[in-house]
Amino acid sequence: VQLQACGGGLVQAGGSLRLSCAASGRTFNSYTVAWFRQAPGKEREFVAAHSINTYYTDSVKGRFTISRDNAKSTAYLQMNSLKPEDTAVYYCAASIGGMVRMAWAYEYWGQGTLVTVSS
Repeated sequence: VQLQACGGGLVQAGGSLRLSCAASGRTFNSYTVAWFRQAPGKEREFVAAHSINTYYTDSVKGRFTISRDNAKSTAYLQMNSLKPEDTAVYYCAASIGGMVRMAWAYEYWGQGTLVTVSS
């Protein structure tokens, strides 16, 4: 599976962005798809995942929504009410396994897309 993420950019606090992750290769709907992020000087952290269910880290619940369109082999992360602390490089990832919150469980990664939220 090859993943291509896009949609990052510069936005003011309170604004919105939608990230996309386009997949090519094997059957997309067999995979758990997730978004992780890495802020400068920090470790990569889990943001959201979509398998049979959806999962979110606490800091984005109610503001971010992960979705997928299997027909288009694309996953999305709708980010609303953005905060400066959401600034990071966002990565999409795919896994055939079930450990949805753990970066090490994901076999496939896209390149990052930078999200910058100004105050």
